[in-house]
Amino acid sequence: MQDYVTWLRHASPYINAHRDCTFVVMLPGEGVEDPNFGNIVHDLVLLHSLGVRLVLVHGSRPQIEARLAARGLAPRFHRDLRVTDAPTLECVIDAVGSLRIAIEARLSMDMAASPMQGARLRVAAGNLVTARPIGVVEGIDYHHTGEVRRIDRKGIGRLLDERSIVLLSPLGYSPTGEIFNLACEDVAMRAAIELDADKLILFGGERGLLDEDGKLVRELRPQQVPAHLQRLGNSYQAELLDAAAQACRAGVRRSHIVSFTEDGALLSELFTRAGNGTLVAQEQFEQLREAGIEDVGGLLELIRPLEEQGILVRRSREVLEREIEQFSIVEREGLIIACAALYPIADSDAAELACLAVNPEYRHGGRGDQLLERIEKRARALGVKTLYVLTTRTAHWFRERGFQPSSVDRLPAARASLYNYQRNSQVFEKSL
Repeated sequence: MQDYVTWLRHASPYINAHRDCTFVVMLPGEGVEDPNFGNIVHDLVLLHSLGVRLVLVHGSRPQIEARLAARGLAPRFHRDLRVTDAPTLECVIDAVGSLRIAIEARLSMDMAASPMQGARLRVAAGNLVTARPIGVVEGIDYHHTGEVRRIDRKGIGRLLDERSIVLLSPLGYSPTGEIFNLACEDVAMRAAIELDADKLILFGGERGLLDEDGKLVRELRPQQVPAHLQRLGNSYQAELLDAAAQACRAGVRRSHIVSFTEDGALLSELFTRAGNGTLVAQEQFEQLREAGIEDVGGLLELIRPLEEQGILVRRSREVLEREIEQFSIVEREGLIIACAALYPIADSDAAELACLAVNPEYRHGGRGDQLLERIEKRARALGVKTLYVLTTRTAHWFRERGFQPSSVDRLPAARASLYNYQRNSQVFEKSL
């Protein structure tokens, strides 16, 4: 029981972080046939119940192969991509349709004494993927094999807003009414990119990426992936790794590769610090750190427009140079895109949060929350008991994050004496 309590406490930050996030999950046809498929469904239902917006993409390769064999048809591939002629397309439609119905049925089950007991899920599918033909490559006509042209972002968004699990099959439709066979990895990757998903989760047969010694590679940056692709050759693991890296390069914050054979692999990856698979993340492009004297110029560029609008108090270069150690910043590829400062108040156990600013092009990405958490952590380390903030425009933002209305009279004397009555800033406080 104590282990369970400890795990739940450690998982709670992830539960909060994942709520209202969009996850695109790709499960290949092999994963649907695996004995662990039922457990994966339970875990997906659990994510949905915790407020995760789910898009599930399924594959169908082994199911297509079985139908081809049953009809005495030989599969054809070129460059590891299936050639889908008319007879093959019939097998594809049969396999995908049957598989989609089976997945919808499994997600609709209400099993007593299981994680799905009492669950009432709505699964939505449809013509949400527009495709185009690959055409002729090196003299080989791919016929009805296609590639993703467009994902119906607005349509999927509305379904997710209605708390539906969106199910995407590896089929796409052209504006002329043609049907195309698609790679599920391509569908999942493009869906994650176009939906601006928080995560792309790719299930594979292996636990994740294994190195030359067979040990799990827990974390990679996109620029490290090409070397591994060369080592892996034309393996399915290489396909997954390439899709994960492409998604990250296009703006998806994190891609995960986990095993569909291991019970609980998905939950372990998402709700523990160590994880259970391979994470491909672009965090190297963005860094939250304390500011140094070399950051003064970048800080001035960030805060000057807000000062001109009267949102922030004006600070000269000399003042910033003198107070630079008070600042925490978010840097993205050499550009300072957000900042906040912590000013301890003399003769008190209080401090002031000031100059919280985020570049308009990078708002709505949670960077303000990251900076607030950083400032509060710094304040606690200094023994601060109460954190004050003075604002003229963003009172609601601070109230939503636990700050309570206060007054100038409650400010410590050293700070109250500096209050600018012309700005008439609202005062808020938060107990640490």
